[in-house]
Amino acid sequence: MTVNTPLCFRGKKILAPMVRVGTLPMRLLALDYGADIVYCEELIDIKMLQCKRVINEVLETVDFVAPNERIVFRTCERERERVVFQMGSADAERALAVAKLVESDVAGIDINMGCPKEYSTKASMGAALLSDPDKIESILTTLVKGICKPVTCKIRILPSVEDTVNLVKRIEKTGIAAIAVHGRKKEERPQHPVHCDVIKAISEAVSIPVIANGGSHDFIKEYADIETFQKATAASSVMIARAAMWNPSVFRKEGFCPLKDVMQDYIKYAVRYDNHYTNTKYCLCQMLREQLESTQGKKLHAAQSTQEICEVFEMGDFYEETTAIFEAKKTSLETKMQDEDDQMEDPDVIKMAVRFDKREYPPQITPKMYLLEWCRKEKHPQPVYETVQRPLDRLFCSVVTVAERKYRSTLWDKSKKLAEQAAAIVCLRTLGVPEGKLCEGENHLINKRKRGDQECLISRDHGEDLAEPSHKKANFIEETSDMDVPKM
Repeated sequence: MTVNTPLCFRGKKILAPMVRVGTLPMRLLALDYGADIVYCEELIDIKMLQCKRVINEVLETVDFVAPNERIVFRTCERERERVVFQMGSADAERALAVAKLVESDVAGIDINMGCPKEYSTKASMGAALLSDPDKIESILTTLVKGICKPVTCKIRILPSVEDTVNLVKRIEKTGIAAIAVHGRKKEERPQHPVHCDVIKAISEAVSIPVIANGGSHDFIKEYADIETFQKATAASSVMIARAAMWNPSVFRKEGFCPLKDVMQDYIKYAVRYDNHYTNTKYCLCQMLREQLESTQGKKLHAAQSTQEICEVFEMGDFYEETTAIFEAKKTSLETKMQDEDDQMEDPDVIKMAVRFDKREYPPQITPKMYLLEWCRKEKHPQPVYETVQRPLDRLFCSVVTVAERKYRSTLWDKSKKLAEQAAAIVCLRTLGVPEGKLCEGENHLINKRKRGDQECLISRDHGEDLAEPSHKKANFIEETSDMDVPKM
């Protein structure tokens, strides 16, 4: 596919992917100070595939939200053309599915092939991929062919220069846009010297941009050192991790900003984008470093909320003003949404304020099943459900059409399934038809299920084929577990 993004990896200064550090506030701050490209922290493919993409109208962000309501990845328009999404993956198809999920919101996709930590390698991800070139080739080729954004990967060096160069040449053939090289072996740590000679050998052996990484300990103490590291490695670009974590103004041509100003700038982004306080606190602690034992450092360590963090840095007024603005915006959006709901109301829809509580029904028996049975008995077409979700609070409402009449609950629910059950209840109650509640006495559907089970047992005793047509199974099998949809 043709790459349709202006993202270029030559002559760039890049924020490296760092777990717990590369979240939205740090990425935006690095861009403010002069970074050209920013990588997000590594995010695991399986976790991302559980997420739902949600437009956050209050924060003006795109959120990828897990079933437990945790924000796994948050981004915004400001960084859309310069953020690279790094994932951990050991499976080509999963990697492609995640890439397709996020590609409209990011500038590129990266596969982590350098993380030496056990949580990554034990799942055959990170540095574990370095010993499986076939899998590397499969993942990268699948991504390059499957998405329109540039694909990169980040590796560590192998025990020999020759093996490293041969691997990178094979990677280059997959069609990726660039490769980031951390100039240490997987067993080496920051205190070990970075192998500039190996990065240089790679840079001279391939035609794609090589991004040098690992220079914070030996080279990069200030902005001018970035160029020194680039020359020592003959790389196209430089990727900075720890030096940027300690003070992201290392990207600033004019030199470092006072740490106090940097931390306050970071806190402003953390509040503006509702960053979780534990992540904010962690990043600020990395910046304070040797000052953690100071009075301010001890207060930061004790802080248990974003508000308390703001108070430590004399930013309590900023916190209150910002949260007040967001509350006002949320209220305004809710009012607007209600007005739109009122305007869109269909006078022909029969409405009732009801919810579905599965505790009031026998196991595996639901109002939807009763409504379907009633329609079949009366020779009506089966019920048709139309469900919508409100973007602000992500709640659902469903309208069911039965015998050319429409029914819905006026109460919005946290899942599509619950909303559909509520609509079925409205219809059944309007028709005066039993809905299957425990309090209604004998349940003919339960008896029907029991008869079906008995017939299966008889068939098994006689050695008959137990396979049942799927359309018959659908009559009486209904999922009763509902996955919560994240709220703001």
